[in-house]
This record gives sequence, structure tokens and C-alpha cells, in this order.
Amino acid sequence: MSSGSRTKRRRLEPEERRAEILAAARRLFGDGSYASVSTSDIAKAAGVARPLINHYFGDKRELYLEVVRQMVIVPAPVVENLPDTTMEHRLTIGVGHWLDVVERNRRAWLTAIGHEAVGRDPEVDRILREADEVAADRVLEAALMTGVTEGREQLRAMIRSYGGMLRAASREWLVRGSLDREELRIFLTGSILHLLKVTYPELLAGKLAAGDGDSRPPV
Repeated sequence: MSSGSRTKRRRLEPEERRAEILAAARRLFGDGSYASVSTSDIAKAAGVARPLINHYFGDKRELYLEVVRQMVIVPAPVVENLPDTTMEHRLTIGVGHWLDVVERNRRAWLTAIGHEAVGRDPEVDRILREADEVAADRVLEAALMTGVTEGREQLRAMIRSYGGMLRAASREWLVRGSLDREELRIFLTGSILHLLKVTYPELLAGKLAAGDGDSRPPV
């Protein structure tokens, strides 16, 4: 049986093999720490030879950074698969999906955002900044607002700030226990909807009041 299992593993496609290694690394880094987990540990958990880790990821550091990236960057299919419905419904589904992912990968998520709290890892910080930029695109797409031009940079800045609040709120849920999942869902959904439907139009109105006053905020 063990021989058959090994044969089956050898037949995995490269992307499947890579995904297995990432899944194993996510579990181990979530359960321990970067320093306590070795590439040998990850190879054993993934059922692969250690050189395969170097082949796919270079070294432990690059693998760790890829785990962080995987945890914090919202993949395109999350938005692409949303139903053709209202902004409110699409954003509610999006927040629910994010909660599902974080709940399934609680320890790995906290490990991924842990460096942000102490600010000691510039490479992780760079990934978090990248995640905020990607999240801004995903939110605009989910909210059916990709065509927005007026005040776009300010809107993106506010959405990026929402991303920082989202990470802080996840600690309230997972670490402090001061919010349960449903309370967090209501808070996050309500906050992003208020930002898009109230705060953003108010910002535009302020810009218009300071300008020529001929334009109108988008409806």
C-alpha cells in the first residue's frame, strides 16, 4: 500500500505537488513558528523529498513568504465567481468567504499578520501592502465600481485603510474573543458599505464644493 501511495504521489502534476507543499507549510507555520519549522519537517508533512521544496520555492524563507502571500492576497476567482446581483449582496458574500478562509486557517492567518503588529519584517510588510492594493481592486470589482474615476485614488486609499482595520478586527475575533463571527461579519460588511455608499459620496461632494460645482457625484 505504501508503494502504491508513493506511485500516486509521483504522478501528481507540478501545480498539485506545489499546492501540497504549500498546504503542509501553512499547517506547520501556523502550529509553530518560522524558526521552529524546518524544510525537512515540511517535506515530511507533504510526503515529498526535501530537494523538491528547493525546486519549487528556493528555500524555507521563500516558502514562508509564499504562505503569507497566499493567506493575505485575495485571489481573483473569489470575485469572478460572485453572482450578478447587487453591490450589497456581492460584498456580503465576499466578506463571508473571507471569514470562511480565515476560520479554516486560523493559526496560519494570525502567523501571516503577526509581523504587522510588531513591524519587524520588511518583506512581509511589502506583501501586506501588495495585499491591500489587490484588495482595493477586488472590492471595487465586487461593488461593481471598477469604472469609477472621480476621487479614485482617495477611494482606493480608504479601501486600503479598511484592509488594515479588517486585520485588526480579525484579532478581536480570533485572539481576544471580543467579537464572534456573526458580529464581525455585520461590522465588516456594514463598514465597507458605509465607506462606499456614504463616505465616498461625501468626499466627492467636498471636492465639488471646493471646485467649480458643475459636476455631480456618481449615483
